[in-house]
Amino acid sequence: MPANVASTDIIKKPLLSEKSTFAMNEQKRYTFIVDRRATKIEIKKAVEEIYKVRVVGINTVVRKTEERRTKFGLVRPADTKKAIVRLHAEDTIELF
Repeated sequence: MPANVASTDIIKKPLLSEKSTFAMNEQKRYTFIVDRRATKIEIKKAVEEIYKVRVVGINTVVRKTEERRTKFGLVRPADTKKAIVRLHAEDTIELF
């Protein structure tokens, strides 16, 4: 991604599910939906800039979507990228 992209363009939204909420409370791991083209370094800088925390590690997963049949034929929604961010033991993010 270009160097002049804002941090809010990289981090789209936090992913809140039962599994990610458990990881937030027990393991200091936070899950975000991120831009598909973002690298781990860009994601780390964006999270540190937005939430003012220290990032220890990042894992990324590209979620492939399946084709759906509609009246217009087969449609395949865009793939999404999920980042699981591990924070320093003393830091937390208040999402709600």
